[in-house]
Amino acid sequence: MTHPTARFTSVYGPVQSWRYGRSLGIDPIGSVSTCSFDCVYCQLGGIDRKSCDRQIFIPTAQIAEDLQQFAPWDVDVLTLSGSGEPTLALNLGDIIETVKAIAHRPVGVLTNGSMLTNPTVRAELGLADWVAVKLDAISVAQFKRVNRPADGMDLMEKWVGLYQFRQEYSGSLAIQTMMLHPWSEWDQSYYIRLMQVLAPNEIQLNIPSRPRPLTHEADARGNHLTDERPYLTKQLKLVSADVLYKFGDRIQSITKIPVRYPKMTSPAIGAQS
Repeated sequence: MTHPTARFTSVYGPVQSWRYGRSLGIDPIGSVSTCSFDCVYCQLGGIDRKSCDRQIFIPTAQIAEDLQQFAPWDVDVLTLSGSGEPTLALNLGDIIETVKAIAHRPVGVLTNGSMLTNPTVRAELGLADWVAVKLDAISVAQFKRVNRPADGMDLMEKWVGLYQFRQEYSGSLAIQTMMLHPWSEWDQSYYIRLMQVLAPNEIQLNIPSRPRPLTHEADARGNHLTDERPYLTKQLKLVSADVLYKFGDRIQSITKIPVRYPKMTSPAIGAQS
């Protein structure tokens, strides 16, 4: 588990992202991982606290101080993500404006979209240059199995909030979809219809790139330069690259929305399940 003697810093990296280049991570949540989901593939490991309640976890002034230590910010972007769901941070908008003013770099947010029914959250996210929203499930059963949401969270409400955000947001919107299993014909067709309605700027199809820690590990926020990790992990079963590419080609041919994938060095990146 995370070592309690290690000083937690709200800024980490830089992290090399296949989606956004060289990125400096901004973590507005803190050492106790807090999220409205507990996804089965989460690279942080088990979530410490599953919640939908917004609060100030780390003061904006502390994030600004931590960010100064990384000057002159030789990165492409600053990305709010880290130890849970960033939109749970009540000072989200203030954080985005502050780090923009300090580093003068584009700022993006990786979010699971669970708080987008809240108009205040939508307005604060609107300050970001780009937003990537997780959409791993299009059925309630799949939602509960893969994302394991907090009690009371409704998949249809999540979709409505995402659609509302799309209508209001002038920045670049990406949809991130993690594929753990091949989807049925019905699932694929319904997902494509949703994307036609939503019309995001791009779709990112992905598979888990790292084994899942068995407990929460703040160290898992960044890149691992080797396959060795100083904590226990669980290897996930993955779909083949062929499954991912075929679905992506189908999405792009029907919707004309660009589809991106992580870099793959082998036709088969895992065992199909």
